Amino acid sequence: MFPDPHRQSVKICGITQPAQAADLFALGADAVGINLWPKSKRHMPLSVATDGLMGIAAKHALVAVLVNPDDALLDAAISSGLFQALQLHGDETPQDVERLMKRGANVIKALQVRDAASLAQIGDFPCEAILLDAYNPGTYGGGGHAFPWELAVKAREMFPTKKILLSGGLNADNVRMAVKQTRPVAVDVASGVESQPGVKDLVHVARFIAEARAGWSESEDC
Repeated sequence: MFPDPHRQSVKICGITQPAQAADLFALGADAVGINLWPKSKRHMPLSVATDGLMGIAAKHALVAVLVNPDDALLDAAISSGLFQALQLHGDETPQDVERLMKRGANVIKALQVRDAASLAQIGDFPCEAILLDAYNPGTYGGGGHAFPWELAVKAREMFPTKKILLSGGLNADNVRMAVKQTRPVAVDVASGVESQPGVKDLVHVARFIAEARAGWSESEDC
């Protein structure tokens, strides 16, 4: 299950080379995101994911990243058996989320955070897992922009039953502080550990994971 309620987790999102998934899990990633949105520069077609990642999916958590998916893509992603969760990054409504949950899907809803007022929408969605990303109109994640982390702290206070995932502008230089400040259930990174879009730099990945774990450890010691 991702996010794991018993472990703070690191998700590396948006690989374009199936072979990289094994490397990321070997470095300690808890989940890898597969971007099924065709307009993304990190897009991996579902057919490629199915051919290249079925063995990995049997042992590790893969997450389907979707943006306003049509029914055909949703059906294919769910029936593929690849994914432990569906991460919705578009304009999906609470009703859309509810319908997927009724089908047994584990849903993570990504929301762009602009200010404190934008946090109220969290309560509209029935899923437990909410990913907070930077406000960036016209885009759907992966832009490398951060948002004020105190808003993630406020979100946790406002909605204590939700599992808050932190994304947006994270990298190995700032993830330790972000984790210590916000104490999310998981962190999610794409551009912050890349050598080019969709290709992860394994040195950056290893450092990112180590820094995130250090942040969680230090926050527990406080």
